[in-house]
Amino acid sequence: MTEPKYQWGQRVSAQIDLFNDGSFPDQPEEALLVKSGDAGEIVRIGLHEESNQPVYLVEFAEHRVIGCLEHEIAPV
Repeated sequence: MTEPKYQWGQRVSAQIDLFNDGSFPDQPEEALLVKSGDAGEIVRIGLHEESNQPVYLVEFAEHRVIGCLEHEIAPV
């Protein structure tokens, strides 16, 4: 696994708009989930097995936890 650039508990912001890729069945597919600039906190770090890259579970507003790749977030 590529070493994670960010740490659990770290505050980050979305660098791009994040849309529903089907992970949130209660929302329409392609619905806007988080806007660029929205802040959240990393609550877990996992691994995307196919690409061998870290996946950051980030809790944004309304307790919505979204899986993000490194290029999608940046420290606050």
